[in-house]
Amino acid sequence: MTADILTFGCRLNTYESEVMRGLSAEHTDTVVVNTCAVTAEAERQARQAIRKLARERPGARIVVTGCAVQIDPAAWAELPNVHRVLGNDDKLRPENWRPDAGSAVSDIMAARETAAHLVTEFTTRARAFVQVQQGCDHRCTFCIIPFGRGPNRSVPIGAIAQQVRTLVARGYQEIVLTGVDVASYGADLPGVPSLGQMIRRLLLAVPELPRLRLSSIDPAAIDADLWRLIAEQPRLMPHLHLSLQAGSDLILKRMRRRHSRAEAMGVIHRARDLRPGIAIGADLIAGFPTETDALFEDTLRFVQEAALPYLHVFPYSERPGTPAARMPAVAKPVRRARAAALRAAGASEAGRFFAGQIGRQIWLLTESDQSGHSEHFAPVRLARPIEANRLVRATVTGSTADQLLAEAA
Repeated sequence: MTADILTFGCRLNTYESEVMRGLSAEHTDTVVVNTCAVTAEAERQARQAIRKLARERPGARIVVTGCAVQIDPAAWAELPNVHRVLGNDDKLRPENWRPDAGSAVSDIMAARETAAHLVTEFTTRARAFVQVQQGCDHRCTFCIIPFGRGPNRSVPIGAIAQQVRTLVARGYQEIVLTGVDVASYGADLPGVPSLGQMIRRLLLAVPELPRLRLSSIDPAAIDADLWRLIAEQPRLMPHLHLSLQAGSDLILKRMRRRHSRAEAMGVIHRARDLRPGIAIGADLIAGFPTETDALFEDTLRFVQEAALPYLHVFPYSERPGTPAARMPAVAKPVRRARAAALRAAGASEAGRFFAGQIGRQIWLLTESDQSGHSEHFAPVRLARPIEANRLVRATVTGSTADQLLAEAA
């Protein structure tokens, strides 16, 4: 018996929830809520879930953790039926899961290491996430996450290889490398290995791994080894998701991002030159403070000119304590309207990308008996059921606005 776990937010949170699933093995009638702080909406959803749990399971002990708790533990401790709160570093320590343990929220900015945790299973998933890095040393003006995650710190390559090897032995066909700022991997390790060097060594160490994928990456920090892998390594999936945030130089500067519009476009063109057909996505913020209609049009045109089929779009959300929260705000209805326009542009590009796959052979990782994702991370619907968690060769026979239709070989 383990605690029930409710996860909000990023892939790193998903990974850490699986670590906590193992640590909470002796807990009964306990619910762990792993929060996110990236937007006010993410926090609202977590608070709503806690209040609902308190009503529907009044006897359950609620343990709340994650970035929102790390930033403001007292506010979360006051919610109904919350038994205790745990900070982001504390939630991964076995001693904090003893039955007699209390709340623990240590100073995340003092963290200097990221412990490796051996996770053997991800519930209801065909692919597995592996943490390679924690924290962030950058200070984008809109982002509160460095104060929830602490400084950049990396998992040693040997521990990553051991984790991946274990998961592949358990039957996982695809591994996604995740972290807060994965492109900063290795800066704190002996020899300062880059992300690309780590991936190259990982693929050599675990030749039985069929597919490796990256989570979101900063376009300003793709190293030379990673570019070579994108060009030459078939086991590294042809899918790149960029932490872009805007397509306007002025807004990028006010966000304190490390790339310009032209540099981001250069990354996209280089990726497509090195790996023809690569699928590229981006994270975008709509309605950042001071964003005028003209500046927003710069971002909208960027999506269309770069032909980005996969977008994660967020209306700007004020995070107390960040510089952007003190800048002149864009009205919330305008933020929502701009987010909708970006999503519509992304959907249009996705439709074109999917239509361009018709007639092609793909490798599909089945996640249910009739659906999964291609190597380009395109959602796929099979004409006939097939066993889940298999790599299947298939022919794309058609497409809709949001998925490929395929026939298994």
